Amino acid sequence: MNNEQKLKTVLSNVFNVPASQIDDNASVDTIESWDSLNHLNLVLAIEQEFAVSFTEEETVEIMNYPLIKMTLKDHGIAF
Repeated sequence: MNNEQKLKTVLSNVFNVPASQIDDNASVDTIESWDSLNHLNLVLAIEQEFAVSFTEEETVEIMNYPLIKMTLKDHGIAF
């Protein structure tokens, strides 16, 4: 499983939506279950899956799929 698939699986599991629904349009605005509690769950799940630690600023900023990928790239995760 590549990193793109791993990330989609994490989002799919946290938000209880099909992985096929996770694309560059996936955001707090397009996924109904993406609320503040699930955002925290998402951050923790991504940190665990990719062995990274987000800053408080990054945690607040990653409100859509492209920003999550960009932030992970900043932590050395290749996509």
